[in-house]
Amino acid sequence: MLLYYLTALIVIGLDQLTKYMTVQSIPYREVVEWIPGFISFTHHRNTGAAWSILEGQMMFFYIVTLIVVGVIIYYLHVYGRKDRLFGLALSLILGGAIGNFIDRLLFQYVVDMVRLEFINFPIFNVADMALTVGVGLMIVYLILDEIKNYKQKKVG
Repeated sequence: MLLYYLTALIVIGLDQLTKYMTVQSIPYREVVEWIPGFISFTHHRNTGAAWSILEGQMMFFYIVTLIVVGVIIYYLHVYGRKDRLFGLALSLILGGAIGNFIDRLLFQYVVDMVRLEFINFPIFNVADMALTVGVGLMIVYLILDEIKNYKQKKVG
């Protein structure tokens, strides 16, 4: 259980560190190419979600995040010990949710910095990466769990 909370804390720490470094070293809206045509870094402020969906709806994000964090902590305690993949997925989602929640509370926007140059994709941050990987792992867990349940029904 402690490992899951440690994972979430590492995500939060990395997220906040990279956001701080971005704000300190890249002027707002300036783009710094890292690998031309592939990836760059920028200092972007997002008052919504991906592609600025629900822009400026901070109260909505506060409420949803608090509910999600509560549900994740509950599931970590009740089911996290039973499966490592499930627990890891939840810890990444927890860390990502809290990382962006901190920005929303402190600044009323989320600092984003990673920009993919080869595709029209939202600018994102470490918290977003953790959320995406966590959701991906959750999907893998659910598929594997369904396969396991199917095999058990077939045998039993």
